[in-house]
Amino acid sequence: MKTIRVVGLMVTLTLVGAVAALAAEADRLSTDVGDTVQMFRASGQRMQHLFDTAYGYAVFPSVGKGGVGIGAAEGRGQVYEKGVLIGTAKLTQATIGAQLGAQSYSEVIYFESPKALDDFRDGKTALSADVSGAIAADGAGAEAKYQHGVLVYTMQRSGLMFEASIGGQHFTFQAIDNGSQPPAATQSAPAGAATPPAARSASPSETPAQPPSQ
Repeated sequence: MKTIRVVGLMVTLTLVGAVAALAAEADRLSTDVGDTVQMFRASGQRMQHLFDTAYGYAVFPSVGKGGVGIGAAEGRGQVYEKGVLIGTAKLTQATIGAQLGAQSYSEVIYFESPKALDDFRDGKTALSADVSGAIAADGAGAEAKYQHGVLVYTMQRSGLMFEASIGGQHFTFQAIDNGSQPPAATQSAPAGAATPPAARSASPSETPAQPPSQ
């Protein structure tokens, strides 16, 4: 009986540790996404306008890519609809071609319409092999247009690679369950993104009068 209790305690502690680790990872991702949004917004008015007007967007703070001849990339991010966090996403990519070195960059995918975002959620969004992300720095990429309802911007973080195409990227979306959503303060858009106005609170003069004490 004692052995069973010890095993049960060990299992409980393991589960608690796993939950804590997942929560810490989610917090870390939220912080990184917020920093990335700020970085893109600071790059120019074009980025500010897109964050304010796009129906939704997916933010990947760090996409790691490296290889010689055959490369692979992976990144994790958050997805927003009308400024509200609706889920997370995983980016994967495999490429074959002239490439050498290692590269880390941030990527933001803007969705022009509800259909474009729905396609992303359903796993129907895959960037064609010849697509390159517009550079979000010093006003570059100002003329980039939506294609098939999406517009992709990238910003290099570190490293050097001869080939930086984002073609061939695939995405896996994971919705946030209602029962496991973070507090309302963390559901809204990252710092710097457009947020809906808060509900107006009643002023003291609007507080109902209290009946006189007997």
